[in-house]
Amino acid sequence: MRLDKFLCETLGVTRKEATILLRRGEVTVDGQTVKVASVKVDDKSHVEWQERHIPMPGPRYFMLFKPDGFVCSHEDSSNPTAFVLLDEVNMDKLHFAGRLDVDTTGLVLITDDGKWSHRITSPKHKCEKTYRVWLEDAIGEDYAEQLAQGIQLRNEKDLTLPAKMEVVDYSQNELLLTISEGKYHQVKRMFAALGNKVEQLHRESIGAIVLDDTLEPGEYRPLTQEEIDSIL
Repeated sequence: MRLDKFLCETLGVTRKEATILLRRGEVTVDGQTVKVASVKVDDKSHVEWQERHIPMPGPRYFMLFKPDGFVCSHEDSSNPTAFVLLDEVNMDKLHFAGRLDVDTTGLVLITDDGKWSHRITSPKHKCEKTYRVWLEDAIGEDYAEQLAQGIQLRNEKDLTLPAKMEVVDYSQNELLLTISEGKYHQVKRMFAALGNKVEQLHRESIGAIVLDDTLEPGEYRPLTQEEIDSIL
């Protein structure tokens, strides 16, 4: 692929704008500044613009450790969007494959592959998500059984799908909950229906993809091919 075409597709610029970037010396290929638009690049080429790596065109997949206080949307009038934590090109093409509430932390998947994210968010695929939950009051002895049978949420016609609960620490009212659907504020509403309140909520995994324990809140990384394939 010609370098100028590559820049057009990856940066979302016009052919004229790509030529200007090259003339300014803002683009390097394999560590060398390139100003000639006709230079060929392929999937083995390492292209940088303003010292930022630009991958070859194609679907992108990331995991983000979402901190408290950020929303999973492109715009919000009250809170910063989690997209400000990413340093990527063509941000408008990316979307969240399953959102988290503003006060919920943990694993968020971000992509521009609609079919892939549909496998996560569509109820028919029943993609499991595991949350670490801290409750205000003590964990009830019958919680696990009730969650496994399904919970009747307010303003919902059907029971929730069976969920799996594992107690982590009774003294801290801490547990792990795995659900296979994604209703609005579902985890909080499930425990509200049980007469308790979620004090803190943290998503640890989506399907087989587990939040990387080397990431700090606000950090992200590309998914591995194995992680991407696990959803399919």
